[in-house]
Amino acid sequence: MEKIPMTRGGFTALDEELKTLKSVERPAVIRAISEAREHGDLSENAEYHAAREKQSFIEGRIKELEALVSLAEVIDPSKLSGAIKFGATVTIVDEDSDEEKTFQIVGEAEADIERGLLNIRSPLARALIGKDEGDSVEVKTPGGQKSYEILSIRYV
Repeated sequence: MEKIPMTRGGFTALDEELKTLKSVERPAVIRAISEAREHGDLSENAEYHAAREKQSFIEGRIKELEALVSLAEVIDPSKLSGAIKFGATVTIVDEDSDEEKTFQIVGEAEADIERGLLNIRSPLARALIGKDEGDSVEVKTPGGQKSYEILSIRYV
């Protein structure tokens, strides 16, 4: 299987979620199913069906997280330098609107654009990889062609 690149923070967050699901959520839903069973006829018991549905979701998420954690390749960005690569924190400016944005390029499993964590497989990240400060990049986005200038690259 192919390794999944991840920052230390991303790995820790996934590992914590996995531990919480196994030690808190799973036992709680098992108790809820047990209590719902005590109410009698399961075919018309909404609590039972809701608890089973939640159990199914939890078990699926546990399997997904176990796979991600087992394939994770933790990369420490602070040991990197130079042109943009995985883990870089990049500040760019939109050449049309002069709007500045800062992103850290991270793995797919930890990406969250709202928090400035840019998926390495996104069109913007792919355009930035290998570039240096001062370079301009053209990115084809759903909203049309965009041009960005790279203001800074940091490895934290």
